[in-house]
Amino acid sequence: MLKSSRVFGLVAGLALATPALADMPSYDLELKDGTLTPQTIEVKAGEKFKLNLNNTGNSPVEFESSRLRQEKVLGPGAKSFVVIPALKAGEYEFIDEFHMPDAKGKIVAK
Repeated sequence: MLKSSRVFGLVAGLALATPALADMPSYDLELKDGTLTPQTIEVKAGEKFKLNLNNTGNSPVEFESSRLRQEKVLGPGAKSFVVIPALKAGEYEFIDEFHMPDAKGKIVAK
């Protein structure tokens, strides 16, 4: 059982995190049975952002990027997001590992 101070800390932390996510730039990525839309996402270098993932297909998908150290599995029809820390200028590849070799994309930080 959690102590009341721990519960209060958790609730306070969640309340503070929600506005931070709302203020963060966000970009959408649709994953649909091996097709990624858009395949290239341009972001501002040096700025943390939220990547909204939407599986509109009929099969599970796995957003994955070794370089970004991100991985997220979504069932058919599921939505989720990942928060990407500020990136240096450059290109960062991602894939839908469940639909390789064709399901590839990249984030370009400028």
